[in-house]
Parts: sequence; structure tokens; C-alpha cells
Amino acid sequence: MRKSHPVRRAVLAGAATVSGIVLLLSLKPASDPGSASAAGGAAPPVATQSPQGGRGAGSGTVTGDAARTQYGPVQVRVTVSGGKITRAEAVQAPKGGQSDQVTADAVPKLNQAAVAAGNADIDAVSGATYTSAGYAKSLQSALDKAAAAAGSNAGAGAAEEGAGAGQGTQVLTGDAAQTQYGPVQVRVTVSGGRITDVEALQAPKGGRSDQITADAVPKLNRAAVAAGTADIDAVSGATYTSAGYTQSLQSALDRAGG
Repeated sequence: MRKSHPVRRAVLAGAATVSGIVLLLSLKPASDPGSASAAGGAAPPVATQSPQGGRGAGSGTVTGDAARTQYGPVQVRVTVSGGKITRAEAVQAPKGGQSDQVTADAVPKLNQAAVAAGNADIDAVSGATYTSAGYAKSLQSALDKAAAAAGSNAGAGAAEEGAGAGQGTQVLTGDAAQTQYGPVQVRVTVSGGRITDVEALQAPKGGRSDQITADAVPKLNRAAVAAGTADIDAVSGATYTSAGYTQSLQSALDRAGG
């Protein structure tokens, strides 16, 4: 019998070993997140983004226009966060006599309905048809303002980022200030941290008040823009209207961050 040469045996053994390794490598499955987890390693993270409101979604507290009803004005203030209503409240509602009970019963229900619905498409509260209609109208105007403010901020883009928060354009409505001759309510436009426009949404009217309002309000509007604050002089002959105007203007500026 022929004996195998030692060198030849070593060569054959080496070749067999290499072939085995190649075979094992060919059978190993490609790695994937599932196999990594099964092996006890951490799976590669999946790229995700947590939902954020951002500029387009809109965030902040906005007061809607006062809606007049048969029993008195209704005005709604909403807080929007991440594009959703998180709070709603009536800053004005019918009062006096039977209206006190109707308002006390209806307004909390309307507030809850607004938050639940996330829009102004809410059902009227039984027995408070007029108040419900005014509430929905004012709520819609508040949501429109919130959407407009969000769109304005988004349009400002990188320029607004450079200017910093609070330097964009905001349109804010102040609280209605009650005066001896009727409510005064102001809406102010703030751009780049400055007052660029002011208008009175409500002012005393009827009889002599019509003439006083027509004379005083334009002067007060110009004074507010010129001063850039609510620290403006009263218009002669319109002391009550001037006081209500500055009070409402200040509440609007407070919402704008001063």
C-alpha cells in the first residue's frame, strides 16, 4: 500500500478547511433589524418625527370678534396649541335677568363642545339658541385669526427665524372694556415688535355717542400707532371712550408679549 506524503496530507486538509469556511459564509443570512434583535443586539433605529405644531399649525390665545345677538354680545377666546383647541372661554355673554341663568348653563357646555370638536361646528345648547349662534360665530372668527397668524408666521420663514420669536406679524384682539356709554374693544396689528395698525371693533354708539366715536376713534388709532404702546392721551370730550380704548389696547398688547 502506498503511503500518503505528509506534505500532501497537509495541503488536502487546508483545502478542506477553506471549503468549509466558504460554505458556512454562503449559508449565513443577510443581516436585518429582525435578526439583530434576535441575536440580542439593538435593532437599527427607524427615523421618526414626533408631531409638532410648528409655525403652520398655529399656537397661542386668540379672541374672536364679538357677535351681537338679540340678548347681548357673545365673544369667545380660544387657546390653540399644535393646531388644536385646548381651551375655550366666553369673555362676553348675555347677562341680566333670565339671561344670567341661560348663560351660566349654556356657556360651559359650549366651551366643552368647542374643545371636543376642534372647530366651530358645534350643536346649539337647548334653550340658548341665540347665545349658541353668537358663540359659534365668535369662535369661528377666533379660529380664522389663529389660522391667519399661523400662515403669516410660516410665510415669514427664515427671516422671521433670524429676528427671533415675537418679531413676526400678529393680529390680536383686546378684551372688551365696559364704559359708561358702552363697550370699547380694540384690535391691533403688531409687526416686527411694533404697532402697525389699530382699529376699534366696538365703541359707544347711539345718539351723541355716534359723533363722539366718529371723532375720537380715528385719533386714538393714530395715537396708538405713533406711541407704539397703550400710553396715549385721552381725546378731549371722549374721556370714557379713551379710557376704554387704552384698556382694551393694553390687553391686546399683553397677548402680543408687550
